Amino acid sequence: MLIHAIWLPVQHTGADIMNIVITGANRGIGLGLAQTYRDQGHSVTATSRSGETGAVLDVSDPASHAALATTMQGRSLDLLICNAGVFLDRGQALDTGFAPDLWAQTFAANVTGVFLTIQSLLPALRRSATPKIAIISSQMGSSTRNTGGSYIYRASKSAALNLGRNLAHDLAPEGIAVGIYHPGWVQTDMGGSSAAITVHEAVSGLVDRFAALSTATTGCFETWDGRPHAY
Repeated sequence: MLIHAIWLPVQHTGADIMNIVITGANRGIGLGLAQTYRDQGHSVTATSRSGETGAVLDVSDPASHAALATTMQGRSLDLLICNAGVFLDRGQALDTGFAPDLWAQTFAANVTGVFLTIQSLLPALRRSATPKIAIISSQMGSSTRNTGGSYIYRASKSAALNLGRNLAHDLAPEGIAVGIYHPGWVQTDMGGSSAAITVHEAVSGLVDRFAALSTATTGCFETWDGRPHAY
């Protein structure tokens, strides 16, 4: 059984209110982040493929990105959290698994989807005084975590890490900070009930990490609890 957390609201003044977009916010970490930021008084656009969270976004569909970007016209975006992702090759056998369509679907969501989200929302980010991009990757994408298996997911998260590092370089002159994060092994549908931490723990840590992100730390790869992670 997964543990459901309770988020306590924190009051913010008008000057503190951020405009936030979170992808993949219909469950797990994304849902927890959306609930937490709303409880804190921020303006949150929570997306999902079905639109059950309020905004429709299929991160693998360019037309869906264009439609979301249209709704952001004239608005500023202070924090973009690229959280949407899939893990389709769990338990696949080396000799018989890892079919090409699994590679295509995974990279479309976990890598291309991240890029398209950022690309389509750059105009809104540029209207913010302190724009930030947070990319949810994984320690499984680190070159130091060579424990085997899950080749597709690992490769996609490694690519997302590399993408974030290079975007941090290119967007630094514009004052847009980019951070890449390992959210922990979390008790979600993806992480399973035996995972090490609850959604509440992961979300609390990530909110702190995003708050600390700045142009001085852009390009960082950190764990949910603030430890630098090897690339």
